[in-house]
Formats: sequence, structure tokens, C-alpha cells
Amino acid sequence: MAFLKTKDRPKERFSLLLLDLEEYYFEQHTALQLGASSTKETLRKVRGSFKVCSKSIIFDPDDFAEPILKISLRDCKKIELVVKKDNPFEDKPPTISILCGQGEKRFNFQLEVWNKTEDVVQTLLQLHRASCLDKLGDQTAMIEANLQSRLARSSFDKHRYYNYEFVFMDVAGTDECNISVTERPHMECEAEMVMPLVSNPGHVCITDEGLYFQPLNGYPEQVIQIKLHKVLRIYKRRHGLRPLGLEVFCTENDSCSDIYLKFYNTADRDEVYYYIATFLENHMTEHTAESYMLQWQRGHLSNYQYLLHLNNLADRSCNDLSQYPILPWVVADYTSPQLDLTNSATFRDLCKPIGALNKERLERLLARYRGMPEPRFMYGSHYSSPGYVLFYLVRVAPEHMLSLQNGRYDHADRMFNSINETWNNCLVGATDFKELIPEFYGDDPSFLENKFSIDLGRRQNGSSINEVNLPPWATDASDFLQKHKIALESQYVSENLHEWIDLVFGYKQRGCEAVASHNVFHPLTYEGGIDCNSIEDPDQRIAMLTQILEFGQTPTQLFTVPHPQRITPRFHSMTRSTSTYSTLSDMSSACSSEDSSFEDLTEESRKLAWGNMGSIKAISTHKIHKEAVTGIAVTRDGASVFSTSQDSTLKMFSKELNEFQRSMSFSNMALSSCLMLPDDKTVACSSWDNNVYFYSIPYGRRQDTLMGHDDAVSQMCWYGDQLYTASWDSTVKVEAHDDDVIFWDANVWQRESNQSSHKRCSPELLYEFEHESGVNAIALNPAGTMLVTGCKDGTVTIWDTGNFGLLQQVQCHSGTIHHISFSSDSRHVLSAGVDCCLKVIDVQTGTVMSSVRADEEQRCFCWDGNTVLSGSQSGDLLLWDLLSNTVTKRIPAHSGAVTAMWMNEQCSTVITGSEDRQIILWKIST
Repeated sequence: MAFLKTKDRPKERFSLLLLDLEEYYFEQHTALQLGASSTKETLRKVRGSFKVCSKSIIFDPDDFAEPILKISLRDCKKIELVVKKDNPFEDKPPTISILCGQGEKRFNFQLEVWNKTEDVVQTLLQLHRASCLDKLGDQTAMIEANLQSRLARSSFDKHRYYNYEFVFMDVAGTDECNISVTERPHMECEAEMVMPLVSNPGHVCITDEGLYFQPLNGYPEQVIQIKLHKVLRIYKRRHGLRPLGLEVFCTENDSCSDIYLKFYNTADRDEVYYYIATFLENHMTEHTAESYMLQWQRGHLSNYQYLLHLNNLADRSCNDLSQYPILPWVVADYTSPQLDLTNSATFRDLCKPIGALNKERLERLLARYRGMPEPRFMYGSHYSSPGYVLFYLVRVAPEHMLSLQNGRYDHADRMFNSINETWNNCLVGATDFKELIPEFYGDDPSFLENKFSIDLGRRQNGSSINEVNLPPWATDASDFLQKHKIALESQYVSENLHEWIDLVFGYKQRGCEAVASHNVFHPLTYEGGIDCNSIEDPDQRIAMLTQILEFGQTPTQLFTVPHPQRITPRFHSMTRSTSTYSTLSDMSSACSSEDSSFEDLTEESRKLAWGNMGSIKAISTHKIHKEAVTGIAVTRDGASVFSTSQDSTLKMFSKELNEFQRSMSFSNMALSSCLMLPDDKTVACSSWDNNVYFYSIPYGRRQDTLMGHDDAVSQMCWYGDQLYTASWDSTVKVEAHDDDVIFWDANVWQRESNQSSHKRCSPELLYEFEHESGVNAIALNPAGTMLVTGCKDGTVTIWDTGNFGLLQQVQCHSGTIHHISFSSDSRHVLSAGVDCCLKVIDVQTGTVMSSVRADEEQRCFCWDGNTVLSGSQSGDLLLWDLLSNTVTKRIPAHSGAVTAMWMNEQCSTVITGSEDRQIILWKIST
């Protein structure tokens, strides 16, 4: 099970679970329990461990045949030290005498170390006074004072981790031994190790090599050690509604951490966290919800893995039963002989919370909700709580259930007995709205089996509670888990899981969206719903905190906008549409088998090339301009390379002859970009003089000029028969034609072609997209159905080119956007800005899914959706892995900023241009 880290159950009988909730185990002493023997002539002596706890005394005999004795301090009538002096020449051990209970039963103990007896008695008397106080707040304050006093009087024993190295030095003519400690401490503080239902106080020490926790009581080990080089993940945690927790993982796929610490103040927690994070910054990547979202959406994470990552980021931990990881019910059919995953009726409606799945029950709940005073809530219980977690895990964690329920199991008819019964009760029960836990999609079926033969009682019908009754479609518990896992990863769930994420972790968790989705729980369950520290009465504060922890807590909200849908295999490319909604959802498969085969081959070559992008090699370098290169265009056969520059020239370089061939100047102002038109005979060049120039390759001269903007034209795109031109005048214009169509920035134009005379007519403006600031970058998606623009104010805007409607507008960057582009599947947009950030935006929802800050500006790039090849301000090419937000390779290239980049369709050739006035031809070996 998730929180049972070791497979073997502990051999010793004592457990912290024997303590009451919120009770501490302070110290232990080897002792003898004295009692009358069967002969009544001699004292019966039972050797064992005498444990002093904050609310009780526990005696654990060495002989397993003897029962463990627990004495509640509140029930004690008298605790005293007894010293018998029958013979002044004979020392007798002092005795701890305890009188308790209505029957006034007496218990006597002798400590093996006599001289500690008096101190132990004084401690017991102090704890006894605390336990007898009337107010719970006063009890807790006195016990906390005792705990803090113990921690202050003790410190971390550094001999637990020191490795010594002896160095002999000659000082003042004598040999002296100096000890050089190979492991250097950074800080020490007090904390508690958190485990399910219990916590254990002690000392934390962080060194340059490890994290150490030394329990105050030496249980379960004298020192718990975590080597920093083994740490893979660390998370700050909200514990008891306060930011005091820190959880450390040394395994990637294990849902249970190696240690969970609760500090006594946030400053200590943060210092330990940042020290470890600094140590690990070159060894691990800190993931965000957005970066995990991108990996999941692109199929690099399974549904199960993604949900576990979201739980981790939302403060859910297997060590905290009030915040245990949550997974959804996904199957709704537990009665059929076969599980049909092709039938949508097999699945639960993931866009609704459990409480809203039954319409009749929902109506009753809403009627109560409408008549309720503020603050109102729809559900009186939560979908996750300690009781629900142990309801599922009672067969593998019976001791936790007994600890939670005061030493007894729940009534047999309320125990976890059947999958189908539990599902049905979640549908019709007046107060049952629980979701599932990760174990239902794991590999260990023991929580469904009764391997320990635990007597869980008999139901009213006389049947005993043994193993969980499975649905007919499962042959055994392992088969059930296997099919359940397949259901979680099925097509239906993959397409709809984002709806459930919106409810539990996303924008439907709170506010008006929660009300509209019938997803409103008690206000105490939400983070920030109440500040317990603001409650002055300690009794009320403790009662409120206990209620919150036992009732369950809503996860930390991770998303405030709709979560994007997963990209599933049936969706490949987006088609052109006149509808905003169809633009975002309709997928095209209207290709011939020949085209599909060709596209498959091209796609395979692209994947192969991007997989080898790290092997990119410079083939040749050419200095052909007098100022910075601003644009690159290449003929279809790759023979001729055209480049524009701030020196106002368009130049042609022959790859075959390896020499510069032509130079054209259209005006005395800089050219900003160039574009090869579909006829492969015309190059369009945009200029800072507000015009677009058309150069005829066969005739070697300017063929036409398009005037349509009030400021510099920054960039151009072409698709079908339309030219899109972007300008610093805050517009993009579109122009259309039959054979020789040109589109301008934020405007749309229409041309007619006279094939007989080859004369161009004045373009007709089709549309003008208006923006709040100058447009510096534009791009079309591969299908030509969407246009994305990047402005000088950092705004990214996505437009529908069918009806010219606005789809998304996102404030992404803090300044000018240098470059912007769609992914090949049209699902995402990548932008690079003056703020040194690369940002991935989900087209469907407008969510910034990933943001990574570079050390310098990235001026231009090419990408495949997962990997980015960017040109930096320093002149180097950087290879980025967007899934981990890391630079995987830095390739020396230019001596100035890389300002232009071109890549062929097969992604095997790259050409870059720079402020150093050079172009470099690159090859990717496949």
C-alpha cells in the first residue's frame, strides 16, 4: 500500500498508533513490572520497555505472551516514588507506584537505571496535571511547553553522521591531532516526522551531503538519513492548514515519500527546502502543474501518473490521511460479465462531482442548499477524509482503523465489502460522496484481500466480512486492478479527464463555477477557508482544527482556467472552419491514402531529425550583408537562399555554387522579413517603409509593390491564396488572390490574376485584425485555420481565419514578442519575448501551460511541440526540452544575436542569420 513503505510488517508490537490522536511519545526506559506471582511468596517481575507519553504510560513486555499495558494519565489518582529502607545497609531500587481507575488498581515499576526514577516521576506528575486540566486548550498548551522544553534541552547528536579524518600537523614543535569533518552541517532545527495519524518530534540537521532526522525518543530508529544526491523530488506541504510541511522523495514513481517533516515555523521549513533545492538545481528539474500538463497532454505521462503528480502539487500526501491522494471513479458498470470499454455507458460522467451523478439526490441536496443560511454548501461530507481512506485500506492497515476509531472496527454493514455496493452507495447515499484512492489503479491487490484473516465482523444478513466482492467482469483481485487500470487509460477517460480535473484541482473548485457545477463543499474544507491562528480561544481553535482534519480537505487549487483536453490518437490535425468552436475541435482525416502515406513518411523523417537535433553541424558560413540579417527564404529545391537585412537589401546565395549571386535594393530603409511564394518564383519582402515588395526570380527585378500599412511591416505569412502582413501600426491585413495572392499583416486583401497579360490588379482588402499595440510576429497553423499574433506589449492573440473571430487573447510577456509559432498539431503556441521567457499556450483554453526563463533573450526558434531549437541574444543556438524546461545543449554559432532561422520541411536543414551579418548553413545527421 502507498503509505506502508516496507512490505514486511514490523516485528515489534509497539507502534505510535497505540497513542491517542495528537499524543507524543517522549522517552522510554528498561523496567520491571512488579506483581504478585502464582505462589504469592515472591514478586512476579516482567521485564519490558516503560514508555512515557504525553497522555499515557505504555509498558511493552519483552515477552510477547504478555499483553501491552496502557495507562491513561487522566485516569491516574496517584503517582508517587516509593523507596523502601528496611535495611540501612542495603540499597533497594526505588519504585514508581501508580494508582488508577475506579477499582483503584495499583501498578508498580522499577527502572533498570535507578537514578533516573525520580526524574521520571516528576515528568509523570507534570503530564498528569496537564491531562487533568478541564480545558483542552490548556492541556495542549502545557504538553506543548513540555515538548519544547525537551527539544531545547537536547540537540542533534552529530556523531551519528560524522566521518573523521585524522591529519597530523606540526604546531609549535609538537605533533597535534586535528579532526577534519568530511560532512559539514548547514543548520539544525526542531521538527516532527509525520506518518499516517501520528507524528514524532525530534531534531533535523541538514549538511552538505544529507538530511538527517533524529527522533527525540529514538523510535523507530536512532537516526533517519536521506542522502541529498539521491533526492529526486521535494515538495513544500500545507500541514494542519499551515505552511509547515516538507516532503522528500528519493524514488520517481513511488507515491510514498521517504520522509515527511513538519517544522514548528515556516522560516525553518523554507531554509531547509531552499538549501536542498540549491543543492539539487543541477541534478533535478522542478516541475510545475503546467509542465506536467504539457507532458500529459502530449502522451508522455499516463493518466495515472499525471493525477499522482497533480495530487503531489496540491499538497496531497500518503503520510497525511486528511490529505490523501484522490483519484476518480471512472467505471460505472460493476454488474456486467464483460467490461466493454468501447461503450461510453460503461463510464462515469467525469464532468460531474459524485454528488451530482444522481439527479434525484441532487434535487434534494439543492433544495436544502437554497434554504440554507450563508455560508451555504451542497454536501455535508467530503470526497476524501481519513475515514474514507481507511474504509478502503482496513484489510492492510487494520491498526490505523483501530487507532482512528478508538480501538474498534466500524459496524460490519458499513465496512468495505463490495465494489458494486460501494459504488451504488456513492450514487444514492445521502452523505456518501467519496472518490477513490491510488490503490484502485495500482499493482498490489492486497487491500481487496484478507491475507491477515482479520475478523471484521458479520453483517445483518449473517454473512462475514472477508475479501472484497468483485464485479463479475473480474476473475480475481489482480484482474480487477488490471482492468481498472486499462479503464483509467482508455480513450473515453483520456478525452474527458480534464473535466474531472477542473472540479477537483481546477477552476470549478471554487466560486461561481463551483456553484454552477454543483461542486460546493463545507467552507472549512477549502484552503484559506479559516485562519485557525486568528481564533483566540485555544479550545475553539483546537476543536476547529480537529474538525477540519477529520472531515477532509479540498486540494490546493492548481488551475484557475479550464484545463485543456488531452491529445488522443484519433485527433491529428485541425481543419479549416467557419465556426469558432469547430476550429478548436474539428479534426481532419480527409486525405487520400497516398497523401497519408507520404505524410507518415514525412512525419517519421521529422521525428528522426528532431531526435538527432543535438548532432546539428555547421556546414558553411557566409558573410553577405552589411547589417543584421532579418529574414531567410529558400526555393523549393533548396538551391537558392534569399536573405533580407537591415542594410535594405535582398540577396541571393547559391548553395550549389557556394557563392553570392544577386543583390537587390527596394528602398533606403531596412527590410524586416522575406517569404517565398507558392509559385517558387517570387520572393515577398517586408520593409520598414510600410511596404511589401515582390521580387521575380526569373526576371531578376522587382515585380510589384503592396502599400497598405501606416508603419513598418514586421512579418508576413502565406496560405492558399492569402497573404497576411503584420505591422507596427497595430494591424494585420489579409489579401487574397487566385494565382498570385498576397496577404498583409493584420489586414486581408484580395487580388485577381490576369493570366494572359500577367498584370496585377490593385489588391482588395479582405479583413483587418486590430490590436492594442504594434504587431511584431505572426504565424499560421499548418491547416491555415488559425492565425496567431505577438505584439510589442507582450500580448498573444489567436484568430479564426474562417470567420475572422477572436479565439484567445493572453497577456504572456512583459514586453515585445520576438517570435511566435504553432505546434505541428495546432494544439499549442510557443512564443519568445524580450523578457527572456519561452511560453507554451494551449490553443483551446488559452492557458499558459509552460513557462521557462532563459539566461538571455531568445530571438527566434523552430520547434516540434516538445523540443525547441532557438537562437539566442549571444549568438548561440540552444536546444530546449519543453517537458523538463531545460537546455539540453548549447551550440556555438554566431558572434551576434541570432535574428532569423529557417528549417526545411523534413527538418534536416537549418539556416540561421545574425546581427553579425552572416548566414550559417546547418545539417542534422539522421
